[in-house]
Amino acid sequence: MPDISLTVLVLFCLAALAAGWIDAVVGGGGLLLLPVLLLGLPVGTPAATALGTNKAVAIVGTTGAAVTYARRAPVDVRTAVRIGLAALAGSSAGAFFAAGMSTDVLKPVIMVVLLAVAAFVILCPAFGTAPAPGPASRRRILAAIGLAGLGIGFYDGLVGPGTGTFLVLALTAVLHLDLVTASATAKIVNCCTNAGALVTFAWQGAVLWQLAALLAVFNLAGGTLGARTALKRGSGFVRVVLLTVVFALVANLAYQQWLA
Repeated sequence: MPDISLTVLVLFCLAALAAGWIDAVVGGGGLLLLPVLLLGLPVGTPAATALGTNKAVAIVGTTGAAVTYARRAPVDVRTAVRIGLAALAGSSAGAFFAAGMSTDVLKPVIMVVLLAVAAFVILCPAFGTAPAPGPASRRRILAAIGLAGLGIGFYDGLVGPGTGTFLVLALTAVLHLDLVTASATAKIVNCCTNAGALVTFAWQGAVLWQLAALLAVFNLAGGTLGARTALKRGSGFVRVVLLTVVFALVANLAYQQWLA
């Protein structure tokens, strides 16, 4: 455990709780927790260590949310697992390239990603409001394996934050799911991407295990609660939370990058 003050540790715990809730509802909880880790860990801590610790925390909350969704949402578990296995391979590969990435590179990348997500959701107000009738075709499933599995999985290992959000958007667009079902499916896929990246980060020694164990407890509580909230409130609520989270985080990261 690095030398962290009690105030910063409490902030980490609150961020992990909120990130778990956000990740379960719309994905992208790492967009909250990772910047907090990057700012709060002692000066000189490698960015890869923040990424690896974030993965160790996120996999616990994501698993809790996935279990909650699987019990109550109409999830095609077989398709989700197939996409997830491709995502595991992609995230493992991406994590190998992340070791040399600096914090200064990460923050602008995250901001660009967030703005792209916000623009897409705003310009497509009917996106994810209702599922397409009937099961997904073989061609759409293969496209989801390539895009949501390999592509977004690689991004998850390389950068990480926003993966859940991108999975929700990709699964909604490619498989024609509503936002709640896409969120449920994304949690299963996200478990695989987190596992692939975590194994790589652990092998590189880039995980603060004691800190991750503490934050994982809060992340699990937030993830379970967030999944129950999304199931109860529906796709309209998920969309509002998505846009609110995106704009708040863009403003926060922009302040840290240029004004702080």
